[in-house]
Amino acid sequence: MKKDIKRIAVLTSGGDAPGMNAAVRAVVRNAINNDLHIYGIMRGYEGMINGDFKRLETSDVSNIIHRGGTILKTARSQRFMTPEGRKLAYENLIDHDIDGLIVIGGNGTFTGAQKFIEEYPDINILGVPGTIDNDLYGTDFTIGFDTALNTAVEAVDRIRDTADSHNRLFFVEVMGRHSGFIALQTAIAGGAGGVLIPEEDTTIEDLVKLLKKGAKRSKLFSIVIVAEGNKLGTVYDIARKVEEHVDIYDDIKVTVIGHLQRGGSPTTLDRVLASVLGFHAVEALLEGKTGQTLGLKNNNVHFCSFHDAITKSKTLNKDMLRMAHILAQ
Repeated sequence: MKKDIKRIAVLTSGGDAPGMNAAVRAVVRNAINNDLHIYGIMRGYEGMINGDFKRLETSDVSNIIHRGGTILKTARSQRFMTPEGRKLAYENLIDHDIDGLIVIGGNGTFTGAQKFIEEYPDINILGVPGTIDNDLYGTDFTIGFDTALNTAVEAVDRIRDTADSHNRLFFVEVMGRHSGFIALQTAIAGGAGGVLIPEEDTTIEDLVKLLKKGAKRSKLFSIVIVAEGNKLGTVYDIARKVEEHVDIYDDIKVTVIGHLQRGGSPTTLDRVLASVLGFHAVEALLEGKTGQTLGLKNNNVHFCSFHDAITKSKTLNKDMLRMAHILAQ
């Protein structure tokens, strides 16, 4: 049954991602455009439990579209994982007469939203995918992925200069505990000599063979992109094992880009994606939609249930992986 939505709230949860502010801005401004009262919940689900709500106006989201991080702050809430915590959160929503909620985050955020809506279905909830990993089912891209990718590629470009100057082999670790989206596209865009991702079984012998093949054509330096969740171990372990079998480089170095990938001003793509999804999340709430995430599929807004978003796997493009291996030779 369609609800008469009057007051909505928005929060950001889990790991921050560049573009979250652009999404918050779009939610606030379209809510006001539709004569809705809009509240920001500080520090995600933890703020919802603590009753940390702030009424937002257009001026509150001015001059934030270019900023990384999130003005609403974010946190991971252990208390929200308990029935008691969710009950406190629900009571705070009711106290503020909140009819609808928009949650911006990743898998953990949507898992919490799914559990909450099962217990309290009278609150309409929609999800906006904000995670640099780009691993959420139901959307081609997630907010923050493009910015993180550009940060990683810029780092690889800089490392390439010193690798070439000193005939070095560099192992560059990028984020991706469970998925290789960042690693794969960084490897292609950065002209890497190899890539190690969680989705593929690769041996040290395979990697050594690839590096030696490059050396045969007088390639005296190389860069290998390593997703942190690859199956061969830590990037330092991999470098040590390769060093035992390869003597074609003057030196072997390791660079971990780490949380640099989370920060910084969002790219144009992330700003537009976040704006589109935030804008349409408000429209969808007014249409009575609930229990779903918004995404972009083939450049069109696409809806997916929370259940599918958190239980189905987003598959890596195997043809792109094959291409990356060929281009690395």
